[in-house]
Amino acid sequence: MRTQTTGTLHLVGVGPGDPELLTLKAVRVLRDADVIAYPSTGEDAALALDIAAAHVPPGAIHLPVTIPMSVDRAPAQAAYDFAAEAILGHLRSGRRVAWLCEGDPLFYGSAMYVLARVAPHAPVEVVPGVTSLTAAAAAIVRPLAARNEMLKVLPAPLDDATLRAELKTAEAAAIIKVGRHFDRIRLLLDETGHAANAIIVEHATTSRQRITRLADFVHDERPYFSTILCYRGQEAWA
Repeated sequence: MRTQTTGTLHLVGVGPGDPELLTLKAVRVLRDADVIAYPSTGEDAALALDIAAAHVPPGAIHLPVTIPMSVDRAPAQAAYDFAAEAILGHLRSGRRVAWLCEGDPLFYGSAMYVLARVAPHAPVEVVPGVTSLTAAAAAIVRPLAARNEMLKVLPAPLDDATLRAELKTAEAAAIIKVGRHFDRIRLLLDETGHAANAIIVEHATTSRQRITRLADFVHDERPYFSTILCYRGQEAWA
């Protein structure tokens, strides 16, 4: 089926939020695209499109894909099935398609699900983007780790036992997808000795960015787009 497509799908990382963090390659690909596809919450909210909006050609076809945010994965899988079929239809017509992805396409990005469905049938190219992890480190002006230290990236939805075991052997860790898991994550970091040097970064690089020491965090809001960077190592910069 690959030989039946003449268009190419580009998985474009648009970065964490600041439009100035798009790469030159991302801008070039977007300006050449015939179709702009992107995940949406279904409420006319599409952060990836908002970030890249200045570089989307006026005549480009828009392909929003509503991704249900639920624990049950079936609705989201169906949405990606729909997206892949729609994208392949455009590719078979020779159109260049750009799928916009917040951060980097292959770092916990929605693009991985599109990639799995489209790559067996059509050419796919990946345009890397600035990740939320590196954006958060830049925001607090502090290294993620140093020398031979190991950095662990841990999704907050993991169960307590798994997180506790991973944290106990980590000098440095980044907790992502914090949101509603914040309270139990803070307790775990207190328990494992990471809390003292932990900082939470919300909405990194955007106008809503907020940086707070974990010990001082008293806000009621628990945004999904937040990262906790914590350190228990021996480097002086901590």
